[in-house]
Amino acid sequence: MDNSVEFQSSTYNDWHVFSIIGRIDVATSASVEEAGTAVLSTAEKIALDMAKTDYISSAGLRVLLRLSKKAKRAKKAFVIFGANGMIKDVFAASGMDMLITIYNAQSDLP
Repeated sequence: MDNSVEFQSSTYNDWHVFSIIGRIDVATSASVEEAGTAVLSTAEKIALDMAKTDYISSAGLRVLLRLSKKAKRAKKAFVIFGANGMIKDVFAASGMDMLITIYNAQSDLP
């Protein structure tokens, strides 16, 4: 099992798109939070691209919630898009879709 995670950044309209490729679990959650916090420090509108995220654990959900709260405190926009399959199911089962705005695709961003 590959426990790696990679990040890519791009822009879409006025959004900073932060892509997470791989797994968000206990082994990778600290690096996801560190990278996400760095993006939050420079961008006003952050869209987390999870189209290539293979897995998320409860540790990963906590990281996303913390990043969302940091963005809210800083009065910055923070949304998620591209969650598929198991990731989308986990968001729905955990209620995360009630706490963070989630779009189906990048083209849906406002």
